[in-house]
Amino acid sequence: MKKAALLFLFLFSFIAGSAQILEPVKWKSKVEKKSDTEYIISFDATIDEHWHMYSQFSADGGGLPLEVSFNNSENNYEAVGKATESETKKEFNDTFGVEETFFEKEAHLQQTIKISNPDIALVQVVLNYQVCKESCIWGENLFVVNLKDLTVKEVKNFEEVVVPAGNKEEVKASASEGSDNKKKEEEKNDPWGIFIGTLIAGILVTFTPCVFPMIPMTVSFFIKQNTSKTKGKFNAVFYGLCIIVIYVLISLPFHIFEGLDPNIFANISTNVYLNLFFFIIFVVFAISFFGAFEITMPNSLANKADNASNLGGLLGVFFMALTLIIVSFSCTGPALGFILGSVLSTEGGATLLTIAMFGFGLGLAMPFMLFAIFPSLMSNLPKSGGWLNSVKVVFGFIELALAFKFLSNADLVLQLHLIEREVFIAIWVAIFAALTLYLFGKFSLPHDSPLSHLSVGRMLLGIISMAFTVYLVPGLWGAPLKLISAFPPSLKYSESPFGIGGSGAAVSLDKLPEGANLAAHGIIAFEDYDKGLAYAKEMNKPVMLDFTGYTCVNCRKMEELVWSDPAILSILKNDVVLISLYCDDEKDLPESEQYVSETGKKIETYGEKWSDFEISKYKTNARPFYVLMNHEGSNLNEPVAYTPDIQEYLNWLQEGTANFKK
Repeated sequence: MKKAALLFLFLFSFIAGSAQILEPVKWKSKVEKKSDTEYIISFDATIDEHWHMYSQFSADGGGLPLEVSFNNSENNYEAVGKATESETKKEFNDTFGVEETFFEKEAHLQQTIKISNPDIALVQVVLNYQVCKESCIWGENLFVVNLKDLTVKEVKNFEEVVVPAGNKEEVKASASEGSDNKKKEEEKNDPWGIFIGTLIAGILVTFTPCVFPMIPMTVSFFIKQNTSKTKGKFNAVFYGLCIIVIYVLISLPFHIFEGLDPNIFANISTNVYLNLFFFIIFVVFAISFFGAFEITMPNSLANKADNASNLGGLLGVFFMALTLIIVSFSCTGPALGFILGSVLSTEGGATLLTIAMFGFGLGLAMPFMLFAIFPSLMSNLPKSGGWLNSVKVVFGFIELALAFKFLSNADLVLQLHLIEREVFIAIWVAIFAALTLYLFGKFSLPHDSPLSHLSVGRMLLGIISMAFTVYLVPGLWGAPLKLISAFPPSLKYSESPFGIGGSGAAVSLDKLPEGANLAAHGIIAFEDYDKGLAYAKEMNKPVMLDFTGYTCVNCRKMEELVWSDPAILSILKNDVVLISLYCDDEKDLPESEQYVSETGKKIETYGEKWSDFEISKYKTNARPFYVLMNHEGSNLNEPVAYTPDIQEYLNWLQEGTANFKK
C-alpha cells in the first residue's frame, strides 16, 4: 500500500508540478507621459521574506544582475540610460569573493524611454533577474506598455497583445475581447465530442486480437488470486484506473510544448513534413493490420514491465497495466496514431489532447473494470476466434483511408494540386469498395480463418460499406458529399471547381472584379486584403474577413454545411464582400513586404502574415474565424469562430449587415 501511495504521489506531483513554481517576487507597473516623445515606466517589486534580488549594478562574478531590456525597440524607441533604482544593500560574498548589491523586501525601478516612431502603440519590456535565499531562482517577467491609454499589462508571452510596428490602423479590440474570442474558440472545439469519440475508439480496440482475449484472463486472475472477492474487484478496478493514468501521462509533454510556443498546434496542423510523417505512419499501421507484419514494442521493454508486475501489491498492478499497454501496441498503436494525428491537426491545444487520451484510456479500461464488478456478464462474451482478425482488417481499411487525409493536407499547403478532390474521392471509393468485397468474403488476407458462411453482423457491415461507397461516387462529378465534408479537399480545389463544364459557376470568370476569384458555391471572394477592401468601398458593402486555412477541417465544414444554406448564401453573395485570408499559405511574400513581428518572428510567407494579423488584431489564432467590419476596420459585431448552428450564424450575419446600414 505504501508503494502505491508513493506511486500516485509521484504521478500527482508530476501532473500538478507546474502549480508549485515559486514566485518570491511580485511585480506592479505603471507608465507616465513625460513629454510628447518621452515616457517613464515604473516597476515596483515586493520581495518575500528572507529573499533578496540582485541590482543592475551588482558586481560581476557574483549573483546575476537585474536587466531591463526591450523586445521591439529597433527603429521605434530607445532607453534613456539605465533604470534608476531605489535603496539597495551591499554585502561581501565570501563564496564568490565580490561585493554584491541587492534589494530586500521591495524594489522600485524607473526607466525613461524616448520615442522615435510616432506610430508605435505598444512597448514590450523584459525584466530578467535572480532572486536568492538558500537557493536561487532565475526570473523573467514580460510587460506590454500601451502608450495610447497609458496602461501596463503583464503577459506570459508577447503574442497575447501585439500590434505590428508602423501599422496605420488602430487596433480597437481590447484584451478582454481577445480573451472572449479565445474562450469562444475553446468552446467550439467541442471537448465533449472529442471525449465521446475517443471513448468509443477505446471500446472498439478491445475487440482486437491483442486485447479481447486478455479481458477474461485478467479479470479471472484478479478475482481468483485473492481470497477476498472484494479485494480482487478492487485490484481489477485499480488496474483499469492505471490504464487511464498511463494514457493521460502520454499527453503531458504536449502541455510543455504548448507552454513554450502557444501556436505549436496551429503550426503542427499545417506542417508539410509532419503531415507526410503521419501519412506514412498510418499506411504502415494499415499494412500491419492487413497481416503483412506485426508492429510491437521492444521485447526488452515488455519484459521489464512484466517483471516489475511481480512486485505484488498495487505497484505490481500498475506494472501489469503498463505491460498490457505495451504488448497490445500492435492493435492500439494505430488508434493512438489516429487520435494524435487528428487532435494535433486541429488547433484545440494540449488540453483537448489530454481529454482525448483520457477518453481512449477509459474506453479501453471499461471492460476490465465492468467485468470485474459484474463477473457473471463474462458468460455473455463471444468466444475468441477468427472474427477478431476480421475486426483488425476492417480497422486497417479505415486507417488507410484516413492516411490520405494527411497526404491531402500536405498537398493543400503546398498547393501542388496532386491530390485534388476527384483524386481523393476516387482513392476512398477504391478503399471502401475493397472493404465491401472483403466483408462479403470475396477475398481473404493472412491470418484470416476459413469463411464457411457470412455472419449477420458481417453482412450488415458489408451493406453499410457498400452504401457508403455508392454515396461517394457522385462526388467525382461535383456532388457536395456533406457527410464527409471535413475530409476531402473543397470543391474549389478540384479539376472542375464549378462542376462538369463549369455549369456551377454563377458568375463568368472574365467578369470577376480585379483580384477576385470564385470561392465555394460561386461566392465572389478576395485573397488580397487591400483589393477586397477597395472593392467593398466601391460597392458600399461591409467586409467579411474569413481567416481560414487550406487544411482547416472546420473551415470546410462551415463552407459545405453552413454557407450552403440559401439564406446565408444569399447574404454572402449579395450583401458582403468576402476576403479569405489563408493562414497556412506557404507562398513567399515579396522581400519588400517581409518583416519581423513584435514577437521577434520573421514573417516570410502570406500565411504567416495573415496569422500574425489575426493574432495582432483579434488576439486569437482560431480557424475559421469570421469578422464583419466597416471600411475603417471597426467591427460591426462580435467576431465568431466555428459556428455549425445555421440559425446562429445567420443571426450573426444579419446583425452585422444591419449595423453597417445604420
